[in-house]
Amino acid sequence: MSAARENQAAMIIHEVGPRDGLQMESGVVPLEKKEAWLRGLMEAGLDIIQVGSFVHPGKVPQMADTDELFRRLTAGKKPAPVLSGLVLNEKGLERGLACGVELFCLGASASETHSRKNTGMGTEEATQRIIGAAKAAIAAGKKVQVSVQSAFGCGFEGPIPEERVLNMARAYLEAGLRNISLADTAGHAHPAQVERLFGAVLRLDPGVECACHFHNTYGLGMANIFAARRAGVTFFETSFAGLGGCPFTKVAAGNVATEDFVHALQLEGLRKDVDLSRLIDVARGVAEHFGRDMQGYVYKIGKGIGVRV
Repeated sequence: MSAARENQAAMIIHEVGPRDGLQMESGVVPLEKKEAWLRGLMEAGLDIIQVGSFVHPGKVPQMADTDELFRRLTAGKKPAPVLSGLVLNEKGLERGLACGVELFCLGASASETHSRKNTGMGTEEATQRIIGAAKAAIAAGKKVQVSVQSAFGCGFEGPIPEERVLNMARAYLEAGLRNISLADTAGHAHPAQVERLFGAVLRLDPGVECACHFHNTYGLGMANIFAARRAGVTFFETSFAGLGGCPFTKVAAGNVATEDFVHALQLEGLRKDVDLSRLIDVARGVAEHFGRDMQGYVYKIGKGIGVRV
């Protein structure tokens, strides 16, 4: 890997806990508590924070206050961090544009079954609609990231043909969309597969920016993150306290914990600009609120002896 891929500036941390983490929780978190957690994450120095998703509140009640959260957080906001929101269709895009989303995350699933459960559409139709919405967001002056969900396997369908994933990536690239995330929605990825598939995507276009999103179903989340890093990925999606899981997949498992990932980076002398103590405080607050142990590790035991920031 080149030195440019290794430097601190190339390690972009995208916190997705407020969306991917909370969408699986049955008890709706009060708006004020969500806002407090989000402001703690903003103050920690992360690069991108996903505030929520623009979905029907009847299907995902935890996301019913996403519009209001954006309005509150963007009022008088400093340039950093970037606040992102997930949209699945044109209606979600309209809502996001109205309340101040700075980065739109849009995705379609490589699994036909997961796609239909998640969006009511097949993969091809969902991909084309996402491309159309992404272009509209760009025309409105917004940043965009597009994703291939279930890129590494599906709990319903099993293995996903890699050529199907690459065809979706090609469709994004042909549409001029060069920030592409491969999401391990069901948590079936393994390191060799991660390096191979990201390597193939990165060879499609020298200007592509790759993001990774791994669930920890089989305990391989952190290993997969570092495999993606070796392949040249520069955007890393993680969740506070390891919360997470898609409600429309067969087995919903948490993400790699943001504080665990930052801790690992800081042991290498990277991303010392991120306030790990503040991330740990947020994770502990989340565990206290839900009254159970979370999947993260560092929030329970504190910083390792090699971290001095």
